[in-house]
Amino acid sequence: MDLVETKEAFRKALQSARDGGGSVGLVPTMGALHAGHLALVEAARSGCDCVAVTIFVNPTQFGDAADLAGYPRDLDTDLERCRDADVDVVFVPSVAEMYPAGPTETTVEPGALAQVLEGTSRPGHFVGVATIVTKLLGLAGSCRAYFGEKDFQQLAIVRRLVADLDLGVDVVGCPTVREPDGLAMASRNSRLSPPEREAAATLWRALRTGRDLIAGGERNPAPVEHAMAGVLRAEPMVDMDYAVVADPVSLRPVLDIESEVRLLVAAQVGPIRLIDNVAASLSPVAPATVGPASVGPMSVGPMSIGPMSIGPMSIGPMSIGPSPAVEEPDR
Repeated sequence: MDLVETKEAFRKALQSARDGGGSVGLVPTMGALHAGHLALVEAARSGCDCVAVTIFVNPTQFGDAADLAGYPRDLDTDLERCRDADVDVVFVPSVAEMYPAGPTETTVEPGALAQVLEGTSRPGHFVGVATIVTKLLGLAGSCRAYFGEKDFQQLAIVRRLVADLDLGVDVVGCPTVREPDGLAMASRNSRLSPPEREAAATLWRALRTGRDLIAGGERNPAPVEHAMAGVLRAEPMVDMDYAVVADPVSLRPVLDIESEVRLLVAAQVGPIRLIDNVAASLSPVAPATVGPASVGPMSVGPMSIGPMSIGPMSIGPMSIGPSPAVEEPDR
């Protein structure tokens, strides 16, 4: 395994793999690797000759300095897990390496997809995400980039920016990996107390409730959203933010359920914000995989994306300073 800490070394390592006729699979992360991350690595390993993992806690997507400081970090364990997973290249840059002049003046504005759901609760968060992902993909070059469906809005934004900016990258979405009780795996789950951890599984129960209603023939999103919200609100330790039925491409509300939709929920449980989602359709669906199972890529080909207003690249000073404290999703 090749451990690199500079942008130039990372770029050269992946270009060397391509020069040798190999394909490159990229798994961007913020570290604190768990079975969900390793499922992405396995998917990349099964489809590419060279697998690269990036470990970088990106400060520009955090709205609160204390939240950034408290983000879990365990580089030694992360590197050990990468070795065990047969990763070829691990890129572990410093903040100074990625932002040598401080906050970048040029940022990537992800547009309409970032103005709903998590974007409403975390103003500016997705600008930080879109900017760092664009930087990492630019350094990696031609590759397949693997992202988990747990952060579905992030995945949608990455797919759109790759298409709009012609980055020459295939974005591969991989299914969410869950604990035995259905809780989506996340680095911050370890911060939950035992009662909070038990309550956190309510998000998955809410999603299953909505999915089952739709599979049973419900075409009106209102009762589906009401039922999901009812499950969440019945748990005193869960402070619900939203429970919605959305179009899987635009992430906008749907008036009628005619094809596959995406159910998304978000809530505060103890010290952390949890998000989760699941696909739902009028036809019955197979049960979701739980536990650290092996999962493969869902799709590699291009997506069909309808018209959407995507703002121009925003050029101006980027703010990293404190704003309302919110928990960030794990990549």
